[in-house]
Amino acid sequence: MTEQATSRHGTSDGRPVSGLAVGLTTFAAVLMIMAGFFNALQGLVALLDDELYLATPNYLVQLDTTTWGWIHLLVGALVVFAGFAVLSGKVWARTIGVILAVVSALANFAFVPYYPFWSLTIIALDVFIIWALTMHGRDITRYP
Repeated sequence: MTEQATSRHGTSDGRPVSGLAVGLTTFAAVLMIMAGFFNALQGLVALLDDELYLATPNYLVQLDTTTWGWIHLLVGALVVFAGFAVLSGKVWARTIGVILAVVSALANFAFVPYYPFWSLTIIALDVFIIWALTMHGRDITRYP
């Protein structure tokens, strides 16, 4: 089987590389880095000040704020790492980025009773990241 090369202005299958798609993917990678820092900040606040977040009783996931702090800190650090990897054009980074955005959205969904506006904002960022990486992520590796 012969290996096909990517030209400067198009892909090996003749489809031109979309500058908009590359821009959206780059924007998604930057949003991943920002959302990761936001998650890590949310985790640090939960670790340093247990009294700041107040939960409603009888919610689906009942964890103390220290546990939530460690969860958000870990997820945030991983999302930042994946965001930098997506910026470098790694194929595996897009897959990891989508998985981590889903994990981040689920963690923030479970965190809604503690801090609803912030959690819903991060979920919206995660949904955009998932969309951009799945729809246009392939083009960033082909851009000159």
